[in-house]
Amino acid sequence: MSVDGVQLGAEPVVPRREPAFELHGVRYLYAGRQVALDGIDLRIERGERVALLGANGSGKSTLLKLLDGIIAPAAGSMRALGRDVAAVADGQDSFRFHREVGLVFQDPDIQLFSATVLDDVAFGPLQLGLPHDEVRACCDEALRQMDIAHLADRAPFELSGGEKKRAAIASVLSLRPDVLLLDEPTASLDPRTKWVLVNLIRQLGEGGKTLVTATHELDIVPLISERVVVLGENRRVLADGTPSDILADRQTLLRANLIHEHLHEHGATHHSHHHDLDHHGS
Repeated sequence: MSVDGVQLGAEPVVPRREPAFELHGVRYLYAGRQVALDGIDLRIERGERVALLGANGSGKSTLLKLLDGIIAPAAGSMRALGRDVAAVADGQDSFRFHREVGLVFQDPDIQLFSATVLDDVAFGPLQLGLPHDEVRACCDEALRQMDIAHLADRAPFELSGGEKKRAAIASVLSLRPDVLLLDEPTASLDPRTKWVLVNLIRQLGEGGKTLVTATHELDIVPLISERVVVLGENRRVLADGTPSDILADRQTLLRANLIHEHLHEHGATHHSHHHDLDHHGS
């Protein structure tokens, strides 16, 4: 039934919100010949916390660069926050996009280049031409989120590895991005520093940001993600599921080279044990 052209009794149609990222058949080649990604189909919703799991060389870093618009697919299609990533990579709308999507590289020295930590954290907001008070507020918030306000006046070269990682993340957070991409954030950290950083990353995800973290460290996955996407050594998506399901799937982890088997001999009996690649002998 309708009155004056208005349908009565019908449920309102709510348009489906566009995802943060949507990839179809995405392929990427280095130097035009070396396959880095080979047919990636992936959809990441806004607000999702995703762990991108894979062995070294599986294409995790390349995929993060694609999501950040630094590079464009050689084949296939990809949209990020409603934009064609090929256009972003070519420079159209690039500045606005990189305010919304922030990538933290594995090596923090790539992102820390100023005289002090505060200068590095302030760099992005200053490039936006924000008023001084707003720049200061952005910096204070980012430093607080990473719990490094006490390091604001320190030179980056004076920091420990873990402090550098947190400063690099803060330099991206100061732009208040909707999406945060982290490339191996806990690599090369001592155990105490690693878990401090994991807890800070967990808090960022629980705050509502879309969070994609590339790692091969299985023990941090349940804390930083609600979904796991596994890249295989063929540079394709091997599995996609919850942390509990993926981490319990030993065959998938073996195929992805995230764990390995050691064959042991006891007299005439042979048996094998699974080993996490980050915890040999444990």
